Amino acid sequence: MAWNLYLLCFLILFISLNRRSVLSWRIQNSTDDQCPLQPHPLGMCKARLAAYGYPCEEYQVTTEDGYILSLKRIPHGLSNADNSTEDRTPVLLFHGLMVDGFCWLLSTPKQSLGFILADAGFDVWIANCRGTKSSRKHTSLTPEDPAFWDFSWDELAAYDLPAVLQFVYNQTGGKKVHYVGHSLGTLIILAAFSEHKLIDIVRSAVLLCPIAYLHRTKSRLILLAARIFLAETIHMLGFHEFNPVGRVAQEVLGQVCTDPEVDCYDLFAAVAGPDCCLNTSTTCIFLQHGPQSTSVKNMIHMSQLVRKAGVRRYDYGNEKENMKHYNQPEPPMYNLSSIPTHVPLFLTHGGQDFLGDVLDTRHLLRTLVREHDSDDIEVLYMPDYAHGDFVMGYNAPQLIYKPIVEFFERH
Repeated sequence: MAWNLYLLCFLILFISLNRRSVLSWRIQNSTDDQCPLQPHPLGMCKARLAAYGYPCEEYQVTTEDGYILSLKRIPHGLSNADNSTEDRTPVLLFHGLMVDGFCWLLSTPKQSLGFILADAGFDVWIANCRGTKSSRKHTSLTPEDPAFWDFSWDELAAYDLPAVLQFVYNQTGGKKVHYVGHSLGTLIILAAFSEHKLIDIVRSAVLLCPIAYLHRTKSRLILLAARIFLAETIHMLGFHEFNPVGRVAQEVLGQVCTDPEVDCYDLFAAVAGPDCCLNTSTTCIFLQHGPQSTSVKNMIHMSQLVRKAGVRRYDYGNEKENMKHYNQPEPPMYNLSSIPTHVPLFLTHGGQDFLGDVLDTRHLLRTLVREHDSDDIEVLYMPDYAHGDFVMGYNAPQLIYKPIVEFFERH
């Protein structure tokens, strides 16, 4: 407790001094000429889809708790525009933490999963969760209201995911939806499945870098931030939005990076592992559209997964508050072993991934595979891949996306 108070006082002093950040979200060895960091002025439809000649439809979906989410649709590809949309199976793509749906379109049509699925004959839908650049509206709140940021991934699983999945299901005439999640996008579908939700409208699920158990993560930066209760300290200082490229996050992370065991020279690698297969052009496009905001509460919840084994709902920190929200002193567990065994699952993970690290992922796999129907579960291990390779790797179309398309075609 004394250490937390010391850290709190230190951070207040540090932020008040308004010192320049020591961090950069640039890729290692990049320069201003190679990778300018100015935001892209256009949204997903105009910046990527229209630029390559693909159709794009834009929708707004309101969640049960009032958030207005942006949902994009690629109704067909370039080679199959004449085929009826009624013959296409819908696929929903759900992004990871501190990015948005743009991550599915970062490279060329031959290399990005969103384009590839559209050209393979699927009806592609791309979600953007609350707090991202295109989903910062609410029926009664604004992003300046602390209440707007009063959410963690519990709410993404309980509200955002059902809202967009149900919308796609209804919009396509009641067709069951294939699902692809990356990182946090896998955690929320696993949480929903564990409570036997959405089973009736999901046809199958692909989990890229499945995140559930995090307490054995290999990221020293993530471990240190969790152990010193960094996200909780930021919340105590009165911050509710966590902007990863904002002043507060930069300055606080700057202090974490003074630890000799934490290498922040390449921050991507420090957080998620050393990617094997990224190129500069794709990474630069990513940097024009991300990283993006989430809530400090969400970061606290992720830290709780790191500090404590198991997958639980948000812990309010004391028995009284937990009783108020859950009617029990400890937050309830998501029982992943209860996920129905007939839901087709395709899981792929990487040997260099610091977030979806091998030990934690194997624990998840043992939980799922032990009882799952053998014909309905597939696992693909990529020894050289880290977290970002699965959505940005130049060889992902051959190694990851082709098997995904084949999996969907079988189910």
